[in-house]
Amino acid sequence: MSWFSDNGWLAWVGLALVLGAVEAASVDFVFSMLAGGALAGAVAAAFGAPLPVQVIAAVAVAAALLALVRPLAKRYFMVPEGHGGIGAGGQVGRSALVLETVTEHDGRVKLGGETWSARTRPGADLCLPGQEVRVDTIEGATAIVSNVADGQKSE
Repeated sequence: MSWFSDNGWLAWVGLALVLGAVEAASVDFVFSMLAGGALAGAVAAAFGAPLPVQVIAAVAVAAALLALVRPLAKRYFMVPEGHGGIGAGGQVGRSALVLETVTEHDGRVKLGGETWSARTRPGADLCLPGQEVRVDTIEGATAIVSNVADGQKSE
């Protein structure tokens, strides 16, 4: 037990590293704020503060980070729902050019300069080669398209 009293700061840094790893998996900016609190506990331990003071410092800093910094970080780094973004989700709402007839089972479209597998929703009309379509959703690596691409330019 004397190791913890002599190296309490190291235990806090270890906790911060574990919380940082969990944040890397969740990307919700909660665990990174808790890691910041753990680092505050490490600083308190490094200055020789007793354990209750270390815990109070860690909790106070984590609460402040959660209340003040997390909302700003989420607003800056997160893409709002329905606003496209990056990756496959960024293709939703764009127009595409049909390369091979698109049915509810199969087809090919040119979307963003790339050839994508595509299909229509069940019961929808066929989309013929050369036709402009709109991407409604992305399911895996398949674009779900509709016949109408009102007012949008093809790629």
